[in-house]
Amino acid sequence: MCDYSLMGVPNRLARDGEELVVYGFPMGSKGMTSPAEIAPHPRETTGWPLWEELKGLFRSPKPHSVPAVCIPPGAQLLLRDIPSDIQHSLCVGPVERVTFTQFDMAENRHRDAVRFADGSEISLQCLSDGQRVTVLSVGSDETNEISQDTLIRLGRF
Repeated sequence: MCDYSLMGVPNRLARDGEELVVYGFPMGSKGMTSPAEIAPHPRETTGWPLWEELKGLFRSPKPHSVPAVCIPPGAQLLLRDIPSDIQHSLCVGPVERVTFTQFDMAENRHRDAVRFADGSEISLQCLSDGQRVTVLSVGSDETNEISQDTLIRLGRF
């Protein structure tokens, strides 16, 4: 679902059809989040920029509030913007349909990963910040198959 190191971060479950991005959380782990959650929010101002800057000096820092989006093992994803080094080493293209999985549950080890069609797996930690992911189905392949025609109709390929 979510890497052990993201358990202290606000989180929620992914939804079918949702667009996500790979995000480096402050504790050093990568996970998924919604692009809207990391977009800069406009600051409220009173119209006096100097006054706003002075008030900012005395505010306590806000806690990190970007929620991790947890994906269950077996979920079907469309992984986009695959880095060229990964494309070459795994013989995959820039966009691939993958299955979310987890490595063994060893302590203090990142376990979230994706599995490509040929069975090769790669840790989420190897993906690039900002890399786009579409949740095709949070159910497993057997319970919720999405056809190639549906993906084309949705503009996913």
